[in-house]
Amino acid sequence: MPRIKCHYLDCAFLDEGICSAGMVELDPDTGCKTYSANAGSGNEDDWDNDEDEMEEWEELDEEEDDEIWEEDDSEESY
Repeated sequence: MPRIKCHYLDCAFLDEGICSAGMVELDPDTGCKTYSANAGSGNEDDWDNDEDEMEEWEELDEEEDDEIWEEDDSEESY
């Protein structure tokens, strides 16, 4: 029986990186038609939380950038 290495991380048929489905159907345009998401896989709420977290990081980065510019301005004398 051939072993198929699967690149989906949340497929119900995934077993240590190898597909364990009895039969696999592949479509060249859409990919694996046998793919079935795990019940424990992430949902859209997880993505929303990630977006909120990213916004917080971006705000912190902007504040740090402002502080760096302020320090540079105070060190320069004309």
